[in-house]
Amino acid sequence: MLEIGIIREEKERVLAGLRKKNVSDEQLNLIDKIISEDDKRKSAQTKMDLLLSKTNKLSDEIGNLFKSGRAQEAQALKSEVADLKEEIRTHESVLREAKEMLDEMIIQLPNLPHSSVPFGSKPEENEVFKAWTSEMPQLGPNALPHWELAEKYNLISFKDGVTLTGSGFPVYKNKGARLQRALINFFLDEAIAAGYQEIQPPLLVNKETARATGQLPDKEGQMYYCEKDDFYLIPTAEVPLTNLYRDTILQKSDFPIKLTGYTPCFRREAGSYGSDVKGLNRLHQFDKIEIVRMEHPDHSYNVLMEMVAHVEGLLVKLELPYRILRLCGGDMSFNSALTFDFETWSAAQEKWLEVSSVSNFETFQSNRMKLRFKDEEGKTRLAHTLNGSALALARIVATLLENHQTADGIRIPKALQAYTGFDLIS
Repeated sequence: MLEIGIIREEKERVLAGLRKKNVSDEQLNLIDKIISEDDKRKSAQTKMDLLLSKTNKLSDEIGNLFKSGRAQEAQALKSEVADLKEEIRTHESVLREAKEMLDEMIIQLPNLPHSSVPFGSKPEENEVFKAWTSEMPQLGPNALPHWELAEKYNLISFKDGVTLTGSGFPVYKNKGARLQRALINFFLDEAIAAGYQEIQPPLLVNKETARATGQLPDKEGQMYYCEKDDFYLIPTAEVPLTNLYRDTILQKSDFPIKLTGYTPCFRREAGSYGSDVKGLNRLHQFDKIEIVRMEHPDHSYNVLMEMVAHVEGLLVKLELPYRILRLCGGDMSFNSALTFDFETWSAAQEKWLEVSSVSNFETFQSNRMKLRFKDEEGKTRLAHTLNGSALALARIVATLLENHQTADGIRIPKALQAYTGFDLIS
């Protein structure tokens, strides 16, 4: 959530940032309404503070009058205090309504993009930040897409998933299940070696948790909802991991805070269709390892690049062709100030598949969560939050199967063999 002080003091920068994110005119028009409502809030607060100060002085005077035996004068002042308290309640009501209205409006605004974010509204306008420099895989004429490889080697059953649940819920079998488990352990061990603390969080969260990290109200239609219990299935481990520090005041010495967690993730993916949903390309349930950071604002962009390097290292070890994109304003998430997407090359499908997003949210989430810290001068400030997929498994499995297929079977990258217990799927 944007800070009201920034909206007031840097209005033109806010408007320029919102335009870069291609928001609607309705959202742009909220800025003046927010400033006007905040004026109303400030006025009510000032009046209430003055009335409270006057009430406190009169209360002290009443006490002194009673002590000196001047009860009649004290009773007259008590009547005046009662009138003041009634007036205070009126201003309290105005103040409460103004705060609620401000929250309702501000929560509709996305985060402002970092200055390095390119203009654009379509994926084609994202900037290639870095790309694989080795030779791209050259598959033979009999190469198969991953869904056919999965069937050929009895690794994944999409049909059984449809029977049990529906499309987008595959069943992993035999070496397919072992490959899945191997990747989970490999990614977790890599994160732990990089200093991340492993957390196993709940898969269901309440509304307050989903709202704090920006899933609500922005992504409500994409989340699975348990109406009877008023819980949401998590779309990513980012949601519960980041919320572990909700309503927290940290000390500067607490940084860096580095968390990692493996969870299944659940997304409705409403509106997806066609070849994009073929095989493992787009699922409703998939496994993912997340890395999450809470950082001092002075260091968060250095940390972002450290996280980018961590994800890149995983793809290098898996011997997968990749490219890193700096997302343009119109293709970024609601919460993000700067996002780097990682894509791996699907050799059989001849297209890039997104496997990770690494983002800095600056104070957008921490403002919602009230995640603060005491700086060097003892001042309370908002921390920065960051997160990244390290990595999402479904498309990693897809590109591993496709890129490493040979005439003898599917080759397992050397870094993964200790986890799988085999070096070839044949």
